[in-house]
Amino acid sequence: MRLDKWLKVSRLIKRRTVANEACDNQRVTANGRPVKASYDVKEGDVLELRFGERTVKVQVLTVAEHVGKADAPAMYREL
Repeated sequence: MRLDKWLKVSRLIKRRTVANEACDNQRVTANGRPVKASYDVKEGDVLELRFGERTVKVQVLTVAEHVGKADAPAMYREL
């Protein structure tokens, strides 16, 4: 699954366009290197997102096309 779509489905970022812009501005890294929105997310990847002063580091647990709001936090684990 594309990184921008995974970020939206997991509810880490509200909109896919915002996720796309974050990737374009190199605010998202996967396994320690900057990645584009088209990066293929796999289970076990470690993603780091920078929102201004705040940094969120998560490990991908599952990759799913459709997830309900209640189940979205189960897609990742914060590190």
